[in-house]
Amino acid sequence: MVAATTFLREEIKSTHACNIIVIIHYNDVKGGRICMRPDRKTLYLFFLCLCMLVSLLYAEPPFDDDFFFQAPTLLIEAAKFQIRSFDAVFPGFSREQKATAMGGIGIRNFFVRGESPTLVPNPDSGIDLLERVMEKDPSHLIEGLLVVPYNGQESDLLEVYNAVGRIEDIKNYSTRVNGRDFYAITESTRIESARNRRDIPDPPPAVRLPFSQTMYLRIKDVDFGNLFLRADLSISLYGMTYRMTNFADIRFFLIPVMRAERFNTVIYLEPVEEGILIYCVCGFYMPGFIANMINLTSTINTRVTILTNWVIDSLRKQGSAATSTKSNP
Repeated sequence: MVAATTFLREEIKSTHACNIIVIIHYNDVKGGRICMRPDRKTLYLFFLCLCMLVSLLYAEPPFDDDFFFQAPTLLIEAAKFQIRSFDAVFPGFSREQKATAMGGIGIRNFFVRGESPTLVPNPDSGIDLLERVMEKDPSHLIEGLLVVPYNGQESDLLEVYNAVGRIEDIKNYSTRVNGRDFYAITESTRIESARNRRDIPDPPPAVRLPFSQTMYLRIKDVDFGNLFLRADLSISLYGMTYRMTNFADIRFFLIPVMRAERFNTVIYLEPVEEGILIYCVCGFYMPGFIANMINLTSTINTRVTILTNWVIDSLRKQGSAATSTKSNP
């Protein structure tokens, strides 16, 4: 018997560009046949190398970071958004009606139960404020339509959203009553929630438009006292809708005149070709005997006018600020 020790080395080149040396230790060559008699150390090394080989063979190939950066850039160009015209939203208006809507006051109509409103948007416009208001079965309705001309350039929905987000400014607006400026609202602020009525400040201007939002307001009125309102915002393709509802009873000089959820005002704002379209439907319910004693229609219309003045002036200020920013980047 001729004893010999032979080491066979086989290099295996994996996909990871790693060289693995598999060592097989042969002890004897006998009768022309190779007899394997590995010692314990050799078996350990062989087993270790085998495990490494199996793990590498079944491992996922590594990602090459350059792969992502060398790939050609895919550009997708979205179609430019085309705003609508006033006629597309409210078709069929006469020249006089359209001129009134684009005037300083706009169109304002009043109705009682059983009468049909006259401001009807295009059925294909996606605007249906009346149905939302009629859900609460109001006894009185007020509808309004106004177009605020652009201040130099068109405004987008984000600018409109930021313009009507300054709730604290509402108290600074008035309306003309008997030839005098009448400030019906003495305080206006956001509150934390319907349960926690702690005053909170207005947030800074938004940089992104929310899809929906709910905020709670406290409006102190000279006649109604504290009005607690819930304002629900929703964004659609062309505009935004605010729905304001009283979540607490309303009193007129300490007399309860309206229960919770019976006052509903829905305001829709949309940038159209001619300016910012403001369409509003206000509905409220009062028992007949209260309506006969108190003319709340005129009183509430005064508040609607104040809110409209606040929206108009806020839009103009926002438009001026946006124009200044874009002119002086």
